[in-house]
Amino acid sequence: MSNGHMTDLRTLAPGLADPAHDAQQLFRAVLDATSRPGRIVSLPAAPAGPGTPSAAATAYLLTLADRDTPVWLADAFDRPEVRDFLRFHAGAPIVTKRAEAVFAVLASATPQPFEGFNLGSDAYPDRSATLIVEVPDLRGGPTRQWHGPGIDGRAAVAVAGLAEDFWQDWAANHTLFPCGVDIVFTARTELCALPRSVAVEV
Repeated sequence: MSNGHMTDLRTLAPGLADPAHDAQQLFRAVLDATSRPGRIVSLPAAPAGPGTPSAAATAYLLTLADRDTPVWLADAFDRPEVRDFLRFHAGAPIVTKRAEAVFAVLASATPQPFEGFNLGSDAYPDRSATLIVEVPDLRGGPTRQWHGPGIDGRAAVAVAGLAEDFWQDWAANHTLFPCGVDIVFTARTELCALPRSVAVEV
């Protein structure tokens, strides 16, 4: 092993403090968020990670990403320390083409957020990508009504920092169901899931 690589390991941000215990807790929290769209879930023991993605985005990837789930990073997050962190702690390959990604980390301002990702197919709808969209806050934005599986009636959700046409793009994505991408909004140590089965009133 070269000295350069040793330096990389020494400067690598730490992953989960207690991997077995923390991963179980995080998995339960992520499952809770996914099964109850629109619900804001606070992640226990979310690691700070390499600093550019939020603790929630980092924790989500440490919980679900592995060597079989390539990750695509938007420009805001595509940095050597982030790539090294995900390769080392999750074993996830980093890809440069959106179409190859199982998970993608986007900023709320990333252009054309839905463009080019795997939507799945009628035979394999579960092969579609999950987009982790970093936002300034999960509250305080324009309130929109979400409805669909896992939501009792309607959920009023006010994700901040999204472009106006984001929700028109989401409506188009929703019409592709059972295909289409899923979204997880992250801010600090909190996340909120928006599966493709859920409609959002524009």
